[in-house]
Amino acid sequence: MILEAAMLQVKNDMEKEFEEAFRQASLIISSMKGYITHELQRCIEVEGKYLLLVKWETLEDHTVGFRESNQYQEWKKLLHHFYDPFPTVEHFEQIPL
Repeated sequence: MILEAAMLQVKNDMEKEFEEAFRQASLIISSMKGYITHELQRCIEVEGKYLLLVKWETLEDHTVGFRESNQYQEWKKLLHHFYDPFPTVEHFEQIPL
């Protein structure tokens, strides 16, 4: 399992529209092969800042399966115009303890 993490900065006064669009986009990502779960967190201290966390079975499920799909094009149409700057996405793996 890998964890995708993206810090999202939404343009001023577009937070409500973004959250509504994200609800629609959630249906897209949750239907993808290898998807496990996701959550969106709103920052308390910084207006317009969000943290997106998505769990995937494999890195390729995200980077190839999702990002190279037709569904990703719809995801982009729904969400990408809200970001400034465009977010950096990073992937993490759990360390066994």
